[in-house]
Amino acid sequence: MDLSFFVFLQKSPWHMMLFGTAVVTGGMLLWPLVSRLIVGSTPQVGAIEAVQLINRRDALVLDVRDKADFAAGHIPNARNIPLPELSARLREIEKFKSRPIVINCQSGPRSATVCGLLTKNGFGEVFSLRGGMSGWVEASLPVEK
Repeated sequence: MDLSFFVFLQKSPWHMMLFGTAVVTGGMLLWPLVSRLIVGSTPQVGAIEAVQLINRRDALVLDVRDKADFAAGHIPNARNIPLPELSARLREIEKFKSRPIVINCQSGPRSATVCGLLTKNGFGEVFSLRGGMSGWVEASLPVEK
């Protein structure tokens, strides 16, 4: 095994710093790819696509944030079932199995988990809102309190 690379790194603190910077930036560039592989192939929709699903196909918006966040502001006509309570309260949304469901959380990651859970329980069209509530607000769409 050739150790010349490690010898080179040890010659100067600048070499270590530049190598560390290269590793960190490379990791940052690869993170979106890795996170997509971890989350799986959860279908996502943007805020405008979600509005189209709501208006054209009567999609249900399921907000999985806690009750305080929901009360502070939510998508109009959204139904709130906090993530920790979802498994116990699935019966409440069983009648919506044939309709598209848009899952909303604060920024997006929790909704991907919920999409997987709903799909395993027989819900057909389940979408994660890209960017969550933050994406909705950034798109300047209406918020109810």
